[in-house]
Amino acid sequence: MAMITDVEDYFTKGCGRCERFDTPDCSTRLWIDDLIALRAICLDEGLSEQAKWGHPTYMHAGRNIAIMGAFRTDFRLTFFDAALLADPEGVLQRQGPNSQHPDALRFTALGQVAEREPVIRAYLREAMGYAEKGVRSPKVEREIEMPEELIEALAADPEMSAAFDALTPGRQKSWAFQVGSAKKSQTRADRAARARDKIMAGKGALER
Repeated sequence: MAMITDVEDYFTKGCGRCERFDTPDCSTRLWIDDLIALRAICLDEGLSEQAKWGHPTYMHAGRNIAIMGAFRTDFRLTFFDAALLADPEGVLQRQGPNSQHPDALRFTALGQVAEREPVIRAYLREAMGYAEKGVRSPKVEREIEMPEELIEALAADPEMSAAFDALTPGRQKSWAFQVGSAKKSQTRADRAARARDKIMAGKGALER
């Protein structure tokens, strides 16, 4: 099943990642009112919107700022450069063992977007300010040098991130090399997206 490329489809059909796509059982249907409210806040703050990795992704000053995701038990707004955020409210949560920093605003009940609107706006504005200034979070030394496009794909997909973390170091390295060996960023991003099924199956890049 192909992930969506038109962001409007997310709010009417879902992300396209599973067989529940465009059915009443899609996770987006559980949270649609608050997802729409969250979208309105992002757009009102001046962020541009694109479909990336099958999810609405919000950008500013040429940088990915945050990505939206819906699951069975919650929905989230995840920040890409979360290490920069001060998080004075202490509301950011780690999405999984592969997350380097707390990076997600997690919502578990309808109506929470309205309740947390001031915090959402404040965190978005802070992230946008860093993007305008060209400030990036400090690089974390990794045993495996990961291409940015693979890091972003994992950050956007907690299930894939957990599966990647469970891979052997050799399999992780195979994906880092396979994705990172492409010269163009778009090609690296496409390779990271296509890697999902094999990573979820516990396989390395060269395994069938």
